[in-house]
Amino acid sequence: MSKSGVSRRMFLGVAGSGMVAAAGASAELSAVLPGTVINAAQADAATSQRLSLDKLKAWESLGYGMFIHFGMSTFVENELPDGKAAATTYAPGKLDVSQWISVIRDAGMKYAVLTTKHVAGHCLWPTKHTDYSVVNSTDKTDVVEKFVTACKEKGVLPGFYYCSWDNHNRFGSVTPSDKGQKPFTTSVYQTFQTAQVTELLTQYGPIAETWIDIPGVLGRGYRTFLYNHIASLQPETVIMMNSGISTQEKYNVEYAWPSDIIAIERSLPVEGGYSKVREIEGKPYYMPGEVCDPIGKDWFYVAGDKPRDDKSLADQFSACRARGVNLLLDVPPDKDGLIPEFHVAALMRLRKNAGI
Repeated sequence: MSKSGVSRRMFLGVAGSGMVAAAGASAELSAVLPGTVINAAQADAATSQRLSLDKLKAWESLGYGMFIHFGMSTFVENELPDGKAAATTYAPGKLDVSQWISVIRDAGMKYAVLTTKHVAGHCLWPTKHTDYSVVNSTDKTDVVEKFVTACKEKGVLPGFYYCSWDNHNRFGSVTPSDKGQKPFTTSVYQTFQTAQVTELLTQYGPIAETWIDIPGVLGRGYRTFLYNHIASLQPETVIMMNSGISTQEKYNVEYAWPSDIIAIERSLPVEGGYSKVREIEGKPYYMPGEVCDPIGKDWFYVAGDKPRDDKSLADQFSACRARGVNLLLDVPPDKDGLIPEFHVAALMRLRKNAGI
């Protein structure tokens, strides 16, 4: 749990509740409420998206991946730090990124998404755009490079997470940590984010999924620029602008558009199944869904936070598959920089219990 006054879960829940639907609809879709779903039978007509249906369905066929929350938050024991801890606070004693990817492979997962920068603003790669990175930390390993290399070696597709809520590299921005103020990012911060995303997407090879968190603070104009910039650097990557905690019957266009896929954070789609085709601003888009949820209670490692019981994990996996969405299960490494054995054991039982 976060020790700050606002939790990321609370912020995303509030953002999700204020959904604003897109206006207008084409003649053949005139009966569809703006921003809501289109009958799945019309999926073949959904050709407005950037990526082809074949590409998006190939991503869906992966089915199961691991979210890896690791970084400064692990060491300050706070999901949403103020960004003031010294860079040397990040100090894994036995860091073994290859172990993470071996666990992913052995658990039957097909892809992984690494938190390259979270709310603390500390970067897991030697970025040239801030001194708040592994370069000045106790362990100087380029975790991003090790992650991508291990993924390639072990047959796991790599993905990058990047958080737009940054309490260290502010450049005049107001973040959700600032109580009583509406969060926003300045043009100077946006230039910084563009530069960092460019580093990530040009220095490490092909990236299967690019996950941008808290996209609402970026504004529609910059968010659209960023989406197009990511696509120009990595045309095959699947881009996620996290729409937050919701079952996603409606999609929050104002907060998270444009995006290739839709996040279903700490939730499941309705029992009738996830609707993949959406009308957004008068056009039909095929937008797969991805459930993301921690294996326990917390995104980052917290001592005593054990995995949920075997039945709960197996039921969640089965529900995701039955309702037509991917599961991105968060399994956080500990302060040593290793995925704990109790998490490993839970994942192996899940593989057996769910028939993965």
